[in-house]
Amino acid sequence: MKIAVITGGTKGIGRAISTLFLEKGFKVYISARSLDIDFHHPNLVMFKADLAIKENITAFAQFITQSEGHIDVLVNNVGVFLPGKLTEEPEGNFEVMLNTNLASTYHLTRALFPFIKNAEQPYIFNICSTASITPYLNGGSYCISKYAQYGLTKVLREELKEYNIRVSAVMPGATLTDSWSGTDLPEQRFIDPNSVAQMIYTAYQLPGNVVLEEILIRPMDGDIS
Repeated sequence: MKIAVITGGTKGIGRAISTLFLEKGFKVYISARSLDIDFHHPNLVMFKADLAIKENITAFAQFITQSEGHIDVLVNNVGVFLPGKLTEEPEGNFEVMLNTNLASTYHLTRALFPFIKNAEQPYIFNICSTASITPYLNGGSYCISKYAQYGLTKVLREELKEYNIRVSAVMPGATLTDSWSGTDLPEQRFIDPNSVAQMIYTAYQLPGNVVLEEILIRPMDGDIS
């Protein structure tokens, strides 16, 4: 059976990706800070962990690798957005977002790498953001963390070519998740998380000698300013 590991897999984009891979016959391991008892499937395994903490990343990786000999797909999706300008945002925002949005990707990928390279057609997807390439007001440390995650993804792409591990930076624009709860904007101004999931699975289905290095997805009407 093919194995997918998806961080932050109980909500938003992560939930949509997890659901789609389960539908495609994968066994899916997900991490989340709070588990959703309404999200269940025979091939779904949930692990409660805050991946901003390195020890929790190690525990999650060990939990997976004690049962599996290979990992076909890794989706580094977990993330947090705390708005604010660099000069005004609360003390600690920088560390929280760097640890969640960047360090979790770094440490989990390193921990799972020996098992990823054992797969027949391995793939790593890092869920970055349009904020990885376009800064905006009140993006503050979030933009910094996402720029860095995008850079990490490009480094991985180069380093993992020799192992035939495909690596994609996925950069969604405004997506209708809990981050936008309470907005007055109509739903059509946002990307449906299922659209992001579908693009990821489409990329995975391509021949092994082809990679979508960057998947940039925006609402049809453009970014929300």
